[in-house]
Amino acid sequence: MKIVGLSGKIIASMMAITLLAILLVFFTAYLFYYFMDTFWPDYIFVDSYIPSGPELIWLAGTTILSLSITVAVAINLARHILSPLNSVTRGIRLLAEGDLSARAASFNNAQNETNQLIRDFNLLAERLERMTNEQRFWNAAIAHELRTPVTILYGRLQGMLDGVFTSDNHQLRSLLVQVDGLKNLVEDLRVVSLEESGHLNLRLQEVNLSTEINAVVEFMKDALASTQQYVELDLAVNDASCDPARIRQALIALLTNVIKHAVPGCIKIQTRKTQHSLTLSVEDEGPGIAEALAPHVFTAFRRSSDSNATGSGLGLAVVAAIARAHNGEASCHPTAQGGTRFEICWPHKQIEKPKT
Repeated sequence: MKIVGLSGKIIASMMAITLLAILLVFFTAYLFYYFMDTFWPDYIFVDSYIPSGPELIWLAGTTILSLSITVAVAINLARHILSPLNSVTRGIRLLAEGDLSARAASFNNAQNETNQLIRDFNLLAERLERMTNEQRFWNAAIAHELRTPVTILYGRLQGMLDGVFTSDNHQLRSLLVQVDGLKNLVEDLRVVSLEESGHLNLRLQEVNLSTEINAVVEFMKDALASTQQYVELDLAVNDASCDPARIRQALIALLTNVIKHAVPGCIKIQTRKTQHSLTLSVEDEGPGIAEALAPHVFTAFRRSSDSNATGSGLGLAVVAAIARAHNGEASCHPTAQGGTRFEICWPHKQIEKPKT
């Protein structure tokens, strides 16, 4: 029988101690009576249940020796078990005190179970630290994004009350633009947060995907024309299973991103179908995405440091959230012409998630 792990170590140690005690009793008894017979042959052992004096001395010596070996083995075993556990305990205490950088030290001589406990604790501490840092980043980013429109709204309204600005249609339209920006920011935050918590409910339907895309292109026509961009459609998919409102929202976010960052020119929108999935792609003509930024384009609030474009940095995060809610994914790829192709891919057939 093969015994492994911490339980095996304990069982093996107890078996070794028991066997050693038996062997000690056997060999010391043999030696005791051998020496008594050799050097004190005339000593008379009384036929009684009560041990004689020499026998008591032998039993006491054997007991003390067995206990000494047992204590030594127990101390060594306890050190192997308790040292890793004490390290984890210290780490938990530091985490409870707010030190999220606390980690348990690893031990080369620790058993598999204790090593696994240390690895799991360190992984938990690492994820907790990362989640806390991300929460702090999100709080700071949200506060930053809200500060500008709120400051503008406050300043304009205060100026109108003080008579600095005239309450005409121009001022009201300016305030409405800021309110609309706040509304879009709140909606984007809501979508991303709901998807991350698993509560972004979809209203899945069988729709004509080409019709939905044409409706979005018509809606974005003026915004595209203002930046001298135009759309070229290559739609090979009609029937699709999706939430049409969310897919339109994702496509608007992609086109808005192209308007802000791409050069004037053609924007290609394509749909493709495979045996198991549908793909919606938006491709621009450049200038492309920096290599360092490419892995983070779908992460909320991650923007190029040298970009002059405005925006919350949530648009592509919303696209990725909607794709994941459809059990799919969003991706971006450089094109041979120096542009970027954004893709949303999701399964051909969808099963609506139960609402919670």
